[in-house]
Amino acid sequence: MYTVVILGTGNLAEHLCNAFSTLDEATIVQVYGRNPEKLKKFNTYSDTCTDPTQIKNADVYIIAVKDDAIVPVSKLLLDKKGIVAHTSGAIGMESIQPKNKGVFYPLQTFTKGKPIDFKTIPICIEAKERASLKILHDLAGLVSDMVYKTTSEQREKLHLAAVFANNFTNYLYSVSETICVKEELPFSLLHPLIMETAKKLKSLSPREAQTGPARRGDQKSMEKHLSLLKNKKQTELYAQLSEAIKKMYEKEL
Repeated sequence: MYTVVILGTGNLAEHLCNAFSTLDEATIVQVYGRNPEKLKKFNTYSDTCTDPTQIKNADVYIIAVKDDAIVPVSKLLLDKKGIVAHTSGAIGMESIQPKNKGVFYPLQTFTKGKPIDFKTIPICIEAKERASLKILHDLAGLVSDMVYKTTSEQREKLHLAAVFANNFTNYLYSVSETICVKEELPFSLLHPLIMETAKKLKSLSPREAQTGPARRGDQKSMEKHLSLLKNKKQTELYAQLSEAIKKMYEKEL
């Protein structure tokens, strides 16, 4: 059985605890955090502590904190023999100091209070030592059906791609919602469209799945949309995105 210490008290730490709590092959022996109040909800999973000198020995230490706190937290584990793995997509493995280092990166967006099935989440792993890579692979395989070995460079580029695929599109959803609310229309009217677009990507490439006025070269529709937009930022955004789509397909129009 693998023993695990979770360092962090945020959304990811809680989701990791939920995922590991159902396993027989691995157990969380401790959750570390600086804030006693935030640690209270983790008492149901394992022992907790706020004193870094009291962090237990374990096979794997998973650092689930904000990116700018990863390096400082990793320094608390310099005397530990277990694997010290951070969970960031944007930070290189070599950024942390422990010799037995690695990465355990779940590629998903985590929201407080929203349950998620870890089995469906890709986990990207990396390790300094071959034996450590095997342990991380085994551990990831216990909670996910999709485990990938990646280099730091690959993972950082994957994280960049994820920002485009998730964060930027979610911002566009918020623009759509603003337009709907202003016209007293429920944003839920767009839910089937959003879901169908995502569903198509399982069988088509994004390039093949692209539709809309810019894809068709429908200048009249685009001009009409621009005339309807009264917000300068939204107008600029619509024009820039439409131009980018037009350029992608200009040889096909």
